[in-house]
Amino acid sequence: MRYSKLLIPTTREVPADAEVPSHRLMIRAGYARKVASGTYTYLVLGLRSLRKIMQIVREEMDAAGAQEILMPVVQPLELWDRTGRSVDYGETLATFTDRHGRGNALAPTAEEVCTYLASQELKSYKQLPVNLYQIGTKVRDEFRPRFGALRSREFIMKDAYSFHTTPECLDVTYRAMYDAYRRVFERCGVPYVIVEAESGEMGGSGSHQFTVPCENGEDVIVHTADNQYAANIEKAEVDPPADSPERGSDAVEEVHTPDVGSIEAVCGFLGTQPAEMIKTLVYKAGDDTVICLIRGDHELNVEKLTQAAGGAHIEPADEATVKELTEAAVGFAGPIGLIDKVARAYVDPWVAGMCCGIGGANKTDYHARNIVPGRDFPLEGDKVAVIDIRNAVEGDTRDGKELLFHRGIEVGQVFKLGDKYSKKLDAYVDDESGASVPCIMGCYGIGINRILASAIEVGNDKDGCILPIAIAPFAVEVVALNTDSESVFSKAEQIYNDLQAAGLDVLLDDRAARPGVKFKDADLIGIPLRVVVGERGLAEGNVEIKRRTDDKPAGVPIEQAVERVLEIVRELRAGDR
Repeated sequence: MRYSKLLIPTTREVPADAEVPSHRLMIRAGYARKVASGTYTYLVLGLRSLRKIMQIVREEMDAAGAQEILMPVVQPLELWDRTGRSVDYGETLATFTDRHGRGNALAPTAEEVCTYLASQELKSYKQLPVNLYQIGTKVRDEFRPRFGALRSREFIMKDAYSFHTTPECLDVTYRAMYDAYRRVFERCGVPYVIVEAESGEMGGSGSHQFTVPCENGEDVIVHTADNQYAANIEKAEVDPPADSPERGSDAVEEVHTPDVGSIEAVCGFLGTQPAEMIKTLVYKAGDDTVICLIRGDHELNVEKLTQAAGGAHIEPADEATVKELTEAAVGFAGPIGLIDKVARAYVDPWVAGMCCGIGGANKTDYHARNIVPGRDFPLEGDKVAVIDIRNAVEGDTRDGKELLFHRGIEVGQVFKLGDKYSKKLDAYVDDESGASVPCIMGCYGIGINRILASAIEVGNDKDGCILPIAIAPFAVEVVALNTDSESVFSKAEQIYNDLQAAGLDVLLDDRAARPGVKFKDADLIGIPLRVVVGERGLAEGNVEIKRRTDDKPAGVPIEQAVERVLEIVRELRAGDR
């Protein structure tokens, strides 16, 4: 394709709202243009890269036995109500009422629709297993879209859904998809790690997340130095305290703490440390009110709490509920006397392991000193669970090994869903004995846009993008300097035509622009290999060939140029894998 005929609006200006390299470079290199907050138009270069990613995904999904379909973006809200996820997703689920008064959702994912399809079409175990996938637009009404394609309101996702009669059958497909995902990311040329993950609002019994390590990533990866254990922050398990404490013996003492509600404010007022505080958090788990006790220097892990509560929808209790439960203003909740008033109490082991602590006194403007776990509130009983419900932090261990922390970008995740959706949406089949059983499901997602954005996020320098050849919009750019010179242009065009005939995606820069402009644009766009044809080189019988990552170009005899380009392309493709 000829540069002069394409819409490639590169710019030297840095977008004011772009916070990370991938966002800045996708705009500057002409891959995309912002339409509104979290929504983008993908231009020629961006779409070419996205299509290459989609093709890789399709090839691996088909090879793994999945079948491609296409489901609607507009979904009946009634299906989401039946699974309960209209509540679980909250305001992130974009909804509208049509002219007939029917509620609809703009698909953030498609478990409901695909399970509904299965309920209509799958009747016998003889039809299973079946794995259906699509590549299409998804919508999530993010509260704060940011980082360009890394967290947008509208995005392209490959989502697949498999149906089985036994957990063992699901395990086979789960492994096939897990392996297919590894091949996808290897072929796309992006670095990745695989970590254990929580299923979140998806539900289910197991999940793995594929993450591109990157300091600007929103996900936190937790792992041991030997990489024998790796998980995302929502899943990361921590060892309980190593030693049993010697419990305090002093009596509980109420202290007047007027207008002091936060951990930081209490510590400043009382001259104590957050690690000596007990935070009492009031939550709703489905229809039940529960309390969570964590140390003052720790943060509640809602995903762990959700799993502890059996997958119930979890959200902070409203102010009225907290006031009614504690008989105090918000900020003064404490563990003493509350457990009998709630459905369940979840106590983190690091609270259970304290000798004593400071917490709210369930009395406005008062806190209590010398709260002893096990003495002043129970650690045993039907209503109490001592269980890990907090985020891992620096200094924690797992199986005695220190935990390390890095950031990353989630690009894919696989889930074992079980029968959560099939039971609620009547996806039953007859098994070998003739009994009607719910389908056991798996689901598998890949962020198409995120692969491109993460590749740029980890592949860039001061001059622009550095893209893997498999997903770059073009494999090679032929730059014709002095386009008004017939000999230069004809030779550049000949090389361009020969490379195209050899099966390569080639961009011919035929613009009447200065050489510096062409070189800067080539680097900004990030095409892996550049061939430069100029008058001086032709006079010497050479063209210049330069990888995007090379410091300087290399002169190559004209008659060897095409073969040398093909050789380098093979090397680049092998290197990406």
